[in-house]
Amino acid sequence: MGRLVVIEGLDGAGKRTFAGRLTAALRAAGASVTAMAFPRYDEDVHADLARDALYGRLGDVASSVHAMAVLFALDRRAAAPALREALAAHDVVLVDRYVTSNAAYNAARLGQDAHGEVVGWVRALEIERFGLPVPDHQILLAPPRSVAAERALSREAAEPGRARDAYESDDDLQARTDAVYRELAGLGWLSDWTVLDGSGPDGSGPDPVLGLVEQLLVTVG
Repeated sequence: MGRLVVIEGLDGAGKRTFAGRLTAALRAAGASVTAMAFPRYDEDVHADLARDALYGRLGDVASSVHAMAVLFALDRRAAAPALREALAAHDVVLVDRYVTSNAAYNAARLGQDAHGEVVGWVRALEIERFGLPVPDHQILLAPPRSVAAERALSREAAEPGRARDAYESDDDLQARTDAVYRELAGLGWLSDWTVLDGSGPDGSGPDPVLGLVEQLLVTVG
């Protein structure tokens, strides 16, 4: 079986760009890599319902923390067979957001921290009840909040039809979610973690991709 590697972070953290760089580096090192991203908008009905709720098109569904969490979890449950097939066929499967995003955002919405009730509830639902594969490693992209927010605004302006949803446009929620993400990483929730604050490879530090490639390929092959 391949290694399930998850990239987490707020909107504007740079997950898509980082995933592309990490994929290229892993392939250059001889690993077979494939990728998946959640939510699977336009692919899964549960993800599409969650999107409708976040844009106010589904009544009061978005006001329910647990209803939103279940929709996002059902999207991953539906993708579980394809995820297992990918793990059987590749050395590394990179996933852009996974179970931890559900835990972090919903803890933040409820004003809880990483030890809160909803974090355990998400784990029980997605890992224990739905049987989703457990990550082998998680990467938290954690640039300064101001940097992530500026990137998110820039993307909104540059991509027609990409207005920020109710979560993305709530600055207080983003700040609380960032704090919960960091706590979960510090606790080693579900797996080992690597936390990247945005330094390097711009001259301010070593390129983190190089170290990750070596670390992730230790058990491959």
